[in-house]
Amino acid sequence: MELVKNIFFNTDKLTSNTKIKISYTGKFFQDDSEEVHIHYGFGNTWENLAELPMHKTDLGFQIEIELLDHNTFNFCLKNEKDEWDNNNGSNYIFTIEHPETSLAIVEEAPIARPHKLRKSYLISKKIRLTIYKIIISIPKLISGNYKRKEKKANA
Repeated sequence: MELVKNIFFNTDKLTSNTKIKISYTGKFFQDDSEEVHIHYGFGNTWENLAELPMHKTDLGFQIEIELLDHNTFNFCLKNEKDEWDNNNGSNYIFTIEHPETSLAIVEEAPIARPHKLRKSYLISKKIRLTIYKIIISIPKLISGNYKRKEKKANA
């Protein structure tokens, strides 16, 4: 997911209490900086402020961060020369979504037509009985052991 040019996340949306991976391919990566640190916090007042080094890879500078239960995730970046990439003074600010935690209410729907269930059951029983009779009678017909019941003649 790319929300801002040169900032990529490994997920489509930022969700509270999840771990995300951030990839940065901005000016510090393009200028071949050796070290980049992410300076980040949560909410409007940058709570839980932290600064961590990012790992340089062929895909940019990367880091994994646990998103806390706040409304926004804010960060800016600095390199080893104390130069800052703060999105032209606006910082990088992303909304954190909160998953629905209420229990789902499942209403049990009554069976609309229970007689159809019964009717289909009876039909399947008749079909099975017919197939059973055919399977039993075929070997008797082939071997000649099939005897017809003769009607007793009333005199």
